[in-house]
Amino acid sequence: MSRTSPRIGIAGITGRLGHLCAEEAGPLLAGGLSRTADPARNIVTEATELAGTCDVIIDVSHASLVPAHARAFAEAGCAWVLGTTGLDKAAQQAVNEAASRIAVLQAANFSPALTMLLSLARQLGAALPDYDAEILEVHHRQKLDAPSGTALAIGRAVAAGREDEFDAIRRLDQNGKRPNGAIGFASLRGGQVVGEHDLRFFAADEEISLSHRALDRRVFARGALKAALWLTDAHRTPGLYGMQDVLNTP
Repeated sequence: MSRTSPRIGIAGITGRLGHLCAEEAGPLLAGGLSRTADPARNIVTEATELAGTCDVIIDVSHASLVPAHARAFAEAGCAWVLGTTGLDKAAQQAVNEAASRIAVLQAANFSPALTMLLSLARQLGAALPDYDAEILEVHHRQKLDAPSGTALAIGRAVAAGREDEFDAIRRLDQNGKRPNGAIGFASLRGGQVVGEHDLRFFAADEEISLSHRALDRRVFARGALKAALWLTDAHRTPGLYGMQDVLNTP
């Protein structure tokens, strides 16, 4: 493998983000994975076949495919950039097991600016432990999951800053009185909004907010390519990495 010219594969290449990732990869693109094969474009239907021809695979497919991809990529020794969200415990365990054998970078969002927001969310969570934390996210009408994976990542960052167990304090149901220490979520779906996330901390006498707006879906594709190049540079050792490692942020 060349340090400067890794062979990149795209799992979910026919989706909106997968298509953009393929465009960003340009001449580094070795092939793709989809439900329908396309030999002219080196698109195959078997994860093992794609992994055998790539140094790193950007995976923006579907959560249900993650366990099979984890096995195939680990067996092939192919680095894995995973952007698929909505994973259940079994799928996440498969990712963790793969990371013991290959370099895996998992991120709910590949945007550099959103990665910085996560760092700030952790810092604010630690500095303002008694403030009410609420997260609002807005996405296009076709999005399947709610709250978004990015919104949940922001909530986890706040909880990590407070040294709290996220699953115990997240509040997805906004009915009733707000519990102390909870991290609340709200979701809106409409039109073709690329992605908007707002984190707000409330006290009785002040409020502070962090906001991120994605204006073009291509920012995620560019971030995913940056992650893929980072993973293959210097032959990263097996492990589970994040975008904060790529950007060298806390």
